[in-house]
Amino acid sequence: MAKGTGMSKALAVGVGVLTVSSVCGLVMMAVMYKIQIDKFPPVSPPTPTKPPVIPTGLPPTLRLPDNLIPESYKVLIQPYLYAVIPNNYTNQSFAFTGESTVRVKCMIVSKSIFLHAQDLNVTTVEVRKSDSDEKLPVSGYKIHHNETNFLEIQLKDAMSGNETYYDIITKFEGELFDCLDGFYVSGYTEKVKAEEEEEEDEDQERLFATSLLQPTNARKVFPCFDEPALKAVFQITIIHRPHTVALSNGIGEAHQTEIDGEEWIMTTFKETPIMSTYSLAFTVSDFKSKTRHSGTKINIHARGDAIYAGHADYALEVTEKILIRYQDIFGLKYPLTKIDQIALPDISVGAMENWGFISYQESGLLYDKYTASTFDQERVATLIARELAHQWFGNLVTMHWWNDLWLNEGFATYMSYIGVQADGWDLRDLIVLRETQTAFQVDSLNSSHPLSLQENDIQTFSEITELFDDITYSKGAAVLRMLATFMTEDAFMKGIKMYLAKFEYTNTVYKDLLKCLQEETKEDVEGFMSTWIEQVGYPVITIITQTGETSQEHFLLKQTQGHDIAWQVHIRYIKDRDLTEKNDMLKVKGPVRRPHFQLQDKDEWVLANVNCAGFFRVNYDEENWNKLRMQLERNHHVIPIINRGQLIDDAFNIARAHRLNVTIALSLTKYLVNDTEYIPWESALKNLDHLILMFDRSEVYGPITKYLRNLITGLYDHFEEYTINGTVPEKHTDQYNQVNAISVACSNGLTKCITMARSLFKDYKNGTNDIHPNLRKAIYCSAIASGDEYDWEFAWIEYQRATVAAEKDKLRYALSCTKEIWLLNRYLQYTLDPSKIRKMDMFSTINYIAKNVAGQPLAWDFVREHWSYITQEYGAGVVSLGSLLDAVTKRFSTDVEREELKQLQREQEEKNQGLAARALEQVIERTEANIKWVKENKQIVKDWFIGEL
Repeated sequence: MAKGTGMSKALAVGVGVLTVSSVCGLVMMAVMYKIQIDKFPPVSPPTPTKPPVIPTGLPPTLRLPDNLIPESYKVLIQPYLYAVIPNNYTNQSFAFTGESTVRVKCMIVSKSIFLHAQDLNVTTVEVRKSDSDEKLPVSGYKIHHNETNFLEIQLKDAMSGNETYYDIITKFEGELFDCLDGFYVSGYTEKVKAEEEEEEDEDQERLFATSLLQPTNARKVFPCFDEPALKAVFQITIIHRPHTVALSNGIGEAHQTEIDGEEWIMTTFKETPIMSTYSLAFTVSDFKSKTRHSGTKINIHARGDAIYAGHADYALEVTEKILIRYQDIFGLKYPLTKIDQIALPDISVGAMENWGFISYQESGLLYDKYTASTFDQERVATLIARELAHQWFGNLVTMHWWNDLWLNEGFATYMSYIGVQADGWDLRDLIVLRETQTAFQVDSLNSSHPLSLQENDIQTFSEITELFDDITYSKGAAVLRMLATFMTEDAFMKGIKMYLAKFEYTNTVYKDLLKCLQEETKEDVEGFMSTWIEQVGYPVITIITQTGETSQEHFLLKQTQGHDIAWQVHIRYIKDRDLTEKNDMLKVKGPVRRPHFQLQDKDEWVLANVNCAGFFRVNYDEENWNKLRMQLERNHHVIPIINRGQLIDDAFNIARAHRLNVTIALSLTKYLVNDTEYIPWESALKNLDHLILMFDRSEVYGPITKYLRNLITGLYDHFEEYTINGTVPEKHTDQYNQVNAISVACSNGLTKCITMARSLFKDYKNGTNDIHPNLRKAIYCSAIASGDEYDWEFAWIEYQRATVAAEKDKLRYALSCTKEIWLLNRYLQYTLDPSKIRKMDMFSTINYIAKNVAGQPLAWDFVREHWSYITQEYGAGVVSLGSLLDAVTKRFSTDVEREELKQLQREQEEKNQGLAARALEQVIERTEANIKWVKENKQIVKDWFIGEL
């Protein structure tokens, strides 16, 4: 057995003591450590720094990335164009060269630079650090020739972020095309005095270069950040030929210089305020000018002939008055020291509001008191008022993105009715005819769009240009009028003053506007306005007067399910027992019972939407419609003038939407034999004209013509003495109705009207009597419609000889009135030749021809045949393609016509062309609605008109 081991008692005690001591020490150390940790918490070791992720590749959308913010541009442009080719030089050049330096603030580290450039040859690119002029090596650059129009610049070394400033320097070359956008060229003729007295003055061809940069055409002139929110300061320098004048947004200072042995003029313009690229403008021409000093220097520029003839005088006078009025009601002084306005022989829009340098068609700015009508004068005043309003709404305060374009265009349209009051024009009631009723037509289609869309829904050039339509301009103005009535005009204008003052030189979204307006009223502005702005369409309010039940529903010509959102509807109404105006607010779809709409007396009626202040239609039970009709026939003066027009317009359109028997609408027109006011007559004629468009190729047209001839005879007789004497009534709206009387009476075969027109035109041809300018358009048209080819040829020669744009426009319209097919066909071919019909007048001329029943199929075939040419030459136009499609298809009401439209739509889609896509969808929808309505109502309409003969 093995030997055992053991431990003494003393040793065991010692080990125990040591163990206890160790444990106590460990506990003490733990306690001390905890105390120290609480007192001095540990710091985590630094996380290893990752290198910054530098963006590469194209941005994910068509919008510019937000890594760079432009602050200022210095742009030099040198067009090589001669306004008049000198005798010793025959090589005309349509090229321009330039150099741009844009200073940007870099927000994040990046090796990529994106800005816009289109149709340019960029020859040099440099990037330098602004504070040190240090050059950053460029590894490459290219222009993306797609919808982005991006000029992409790649750097070898990254730009620092942290708001570091850099200068992007580009040199470029471009060409002056005649496409009426970007920087383009056009021409005109001017009389040159003969050297010898016995010789006749000669017509001399002259050229000019000018710009139209809205919405996205600045990129066609120089590389830039071409988005409205990317505002910057611009300093422009233009080098141009001797004997020409350069104009731009700022005040220019010119001096002679020599370049490569040639004499040039260098004009340097003062810096602009901070502004969007689309508001920039420049022109090189040998135009003359007239000036007026009134705190702000006002200049009118035009062809020398027009200036010397005094055609700019009225524009100078009215500009001063309207400018003073706007400064007063907006509470902000016009921010520039000068305002130039130029009358251009060729521009594809009526006018363009470039800041401090507004461009117009000649007929929109020039007024010849000897040959122009009062309507021409009114157009000049109204257009100037609209473009001056843009100096605040659009230039000073700009929408953030094109989805809120109505903040520019709707406001300018609405304010123009207020602005012209400075010159004595009282046109505010006409806003119902020109804006409300116009917008109603487009907004009753499923293919309409809201006033304000989501930013992401508006990306491409086509999507942007399609917003320049009746919704943006006319509905925008009508909804603002409704809001001003809801708030009171005083509160509305106070809110507008706050909006302009708060956001001057910046960009806004529509909710910024509503917040400012909310400050001036106890009403819930945002709640009231949100559905009117964000929701497509408008409601029809239905009132059942036996029960007082009131409801609202999305109004559509082609009924679909619509939407479930209820508008907030502010209803102003009157009753015939109490003509005091009252108010009601409908916030639900209904039906809800409103006792105040319930009628107790069998003869009592209710009329809602007084003065058509609200952007909605009103339908009633048939009994109330008949009571309103009887009131009109008994004493129409009881019902306000605007509502007399509104009742007719609502009834006809509600009938088109299959919600009312069309005979009720037709019966409302009968009372007009006793009314001479313009608004109800114009409302009726527009709606009866729709019936003519639907039926003037069928047997229904005969009874319609006879009814119209009987209806118009009283109005024609009312103005006959004026017409025969070659005079016009004093009241402006009576002057409009005098023209209506002549146009409708002559076109519907009233013998004495046609005889009168033929007689006046004969005297005009013989030079023995002049026609009053107000009546010329109607007389010319009637005489040519009832005349022969010699009358047409005479008018064509007169058109070619005319030097005043407004007179040329009257003759150009009248030439479309002939019933001769071969003349209309030839006239259509003339639109392809700019030496006969100016490019800017092509579409309106086709539209005039399409209005003629003999010309409509010719115009449609012409448009289809030349669609590729039209879209190539005019596809960049802001509104032209849509207006063209609208005009040439107004009569469409058959299955064959619908299929032709759908075939054009398929061809567009196959070519991946988005141009006028929404307009095409709208005319297809309208055609489908017409087809259905005609099938259901043709016999009913025919029977009613026969019964009234």
